[in-house]
Amino acid sequence: MFKTAKQFTFDMAHMLDGHDGKCQNLHGHTYVLQVEVSGSLHETGAKKGMVMDFADLKDIVKTHILDKMDHAFIYDNTNERETQVADLLNKLDSKTYGIASRTTAEEMARHIFTVLKTQADLPVSLIRLWETPSSYCEYAE
Repeated sequence: MFKTAKQFTFDMAHMLDGHDGKCQNLHGHTYVLQVEVSGSLHETGAKKGMVMDFADLKDIVKTHILDKMDHAFIYDNTNERETQVADLLNKLDSKTYGIASRTTAEEMARHIFTVLKTQADLPVSLIRLWETPSSYCEYAE
């Protein structure tokens, strides 16, 4: 089995309501996202010798993740305070993206993995998400 990965960069704001540190406040990060897919090599056709064409991977991640999350306020749509912030931003015609969990790097990595695996039918094997240049988490099933 082969593994192929592509790296992406995007910007996003969030807050961690109830956190015991400064991340309880609205703030942003430049995230680095690595998406790894795995599988056998195509044996014939235009994609012969590839697990997946990097351009195809880029298009899928752009459509299902980056177009929705880049330069958005990501929030926990089960949290009342964060939902209130998102509602205000939506009224001001700002971009928001809700997930049903706290917006930690860990939960976002799991969310991205799930979206790509279920909605995009991508053979994703690992998501690695850097929240800062020195801090990352990874999620795999």
